[in-house]
Amino acid sequence: MDTLARQLGWRWKKPFLRSFLLARGRRKGEPLVLAKPLTYMNHSGVVMPALLRQAKADRLLVICDSLDLPPGACRLKRRGSASGAGHKGLISIIAVLGHSDFMRLYLGIGRPGSREEVVSYVLGEAGEEERPHLDGAVEQAAQAVLQLTSEPPEKVMHALNQKKQL
Repeated sequence: MDTLARQLGWRWKKPFLRSFLLARGRRKGEPLVLAKPLTYMNHSGVVMPALLRQAKADRLLVICDSLDLPPGACRLKRRGSASGAGHKGLISIIAVLGHSDFMRLYLGIGRPGSREEVVSYVLGEAGEEERPHLDGAVEQAAQAVLQLTSEPPEKVMHALNQKKQL
């Protein structure tokens, strides 16, 4: 989100007494709102009702990491399972919204060697080998968001999901 806001020249603002940041403007004549919850990721859903009201949003795209994709891979999906595929941030959003009918943009971070390492892996810094792949994925994700403002999701999904990963 920071990369996208920077590319658009937008600044983050914190609405009074809210647990999220917004950056907004117009893209190809259409309003676009970027948002970042300030809660713990596992509690991202609690900000959704106020965030969607404040943003006056009728569509939602959630961008999140994925252990199931290799570092640098990006995947766009129109919707997902009610379980949020095990991603606790998505599970929180689905629980609060009461549905799972929103787009998701997954950025692959890969998986650590063992299950016991997952928390420290997800919360830790990327290694030197992964960093270029992750930076590339962030750029791809920013471009995908911009494309979604003027192109149908299917076209963006096809282009993004077919890209050869670094």
